[in-house]
Amino acid sequence: MQNPRGLRAAALTATAALLAAVLAGCGGGGGSAHGDPTAQKLDWKNCPAPSASEGGGGSPSPLPHGGTWQCATMQAPLDWSKPRGDTIGIALIRARASGPGKRIGSLIFNFGGPGGSGVSTLPSFGQDYAKLRTRYDLVSFDPRGVGRSAGVECFSDSQLDQYFQQDATPDDAAERTAFLHNTEQFNSACEKNSPRILPHVRTTDAARDMDLMRQVLGDPRLYYFGISYGTELGGVYAHLFPQHVGRAVLDAVVDPTQSPEQASLGQARGFQLALDNFAHDCVSKTTKCPVGDSAQDVENRITTLLKNLDSKPLPGVFPRQLTQSAATNGIAQALYSKDLWGPLTEGLQQAYAGDGRILMLLSDSMNGRSENGEYSDIAAANVAINCSDEKQRYDTAYVEQKLPEFRAASPVFGDFLAWGMLSCSDWAVPGAADHPDVSAPGSAPILVVGNTGDPATPYAGAKKMADALGKGVAVELTYKGQGHGAYESKNKCVQDAVNGYLLDGRVPAAGTVCS
Repeated sequence: MQNPRGLRAAALTATAALLAAVLAGCGGGGGSAHGDPTAQKLDWKNCPAPSASEGGGGSPSPLPHGGTWQCATMQAPLDWSKPRGDTIGIALIRARASGPGKRIGSLIFNFGGPGGSGVSTLPSFGQDYAKLRTRYDLVSFDPRGVGRSAGVECFSDSQLDQYFQQDATPDDAAERTAFLHNTEQFNSACEKNSPRILPHVRTTDAARDMDLMRQVLGDPRLYYFGISYGTELGGVYAHLFPQHVGRAVLDAVVDPTQSPEQASLGQARGFQLALDNFAHDCVSKTTKCPVGDSAQDVENRITTLLKNLDSKPLPGVFPRQLTQSAATNGIAQALYSKDLWGPLTEGLQQAYAGDGRILMLLSDSMNGRSENGEYSDIAAANVAINCSDEKQRYDTAYVEQKLPEFRAASPVFGDFLAWGMLSCSDWAVPGAADHPDVSAPGSAPILVVGNTGDPATPYAGAKKMADALGKGVAVELTYKGQGHGAYESKNKCVQDAVNGYLLDGRVPAAGTVCS
């Protein structure tokens, strides 16, 4: 959890990188424009392999039953206050609607982060949305500041290796000084290497890009599927353009009413709950749990491991070591999906035997590091977008005052999430607001899906988002499950409700519960 703020709006993108090859890619530069941006025509071509900033890997596989993934670049204003000024390229990817049935339009996905590449993520999940593809073109994009959409650049790959080896939970004055110095150096590198894009990566900017995208794609209304941070982006879009909302689904819902401190504290509770659920699941099986005799023993052994790693790291992925920070980050990554509980168990077994490789690979997945040592820009973009959105700036004294509350919320994750609040303290761009405005009077119904076992976007956020969208707008659905998000759990009740709304306009009954 080297950059704990990265957990705030979390990353189906990172989980996809671990569970499947991260595929696809397209390009986009920038320039000057003085015409109407809505009049542009997109030049769709077969997708190349994704860039390193998008996560690397090979070109996306052909689509089932024929067809290929296509990519294009949309030109958007660099500064939306100057809509006919300089532009940047926004990288897009699509799979054309397959039929049967009449095509509805384009369904635009944002998978979260902030900082995740939609161009590389959508093909990883494409088969999961095959039913939706019958009547929609499936579309995603690299939001501004991400991947090939004028991606934010901060540290080099070698510098990131060193940065992610640091101690992210300082225990004394010397460690605090080093931690603050490293944060300042990272933020200064972002300012130095990305001066043009850095002031223009707020969520409101991305929402305006999506409305331009809607028009360029030829849709009278926006059809949208937002996951994790994508729910915040969807809420902000609905606030800015309520009359343009068509059918929208928000899954793994961010609480739009919280400050960064409240969000981090909520995540501490959420990840602790997910760890509790993992431990109980392990000891409830008919075979003996290999990492503890009871749920409490599972957690005690993890706590002891992390304490020991603070002073004595284990061999990780050569030449890097599994530090306390990397191990905690890896454990958190595995809690995003129940599918990763098996690798987590194996990783803990190996760590107890002196081998930190699996936990290190899980941590690398969270941080966007490929096996070849190249990093995507998810860490850089995550900080840039969060710090541009959030007005709050915290200092060391405040974090130290709050540590007892965070530790009470989570003995394992509390310190990391508390110290992560300092990531914006030296940021060059002022934050926009205390929290995003998502009120959307007059919008079409928006389906809000909360998961009771979600570690990264705790369940309570779904109701807060529903209330903030406004009376008569949100329809809330509850999934009693584990992991981050609901639709990707493959739960039939959830998928039937979401598909029924997006494909046929059937709004599920408010308060529907799936288990």
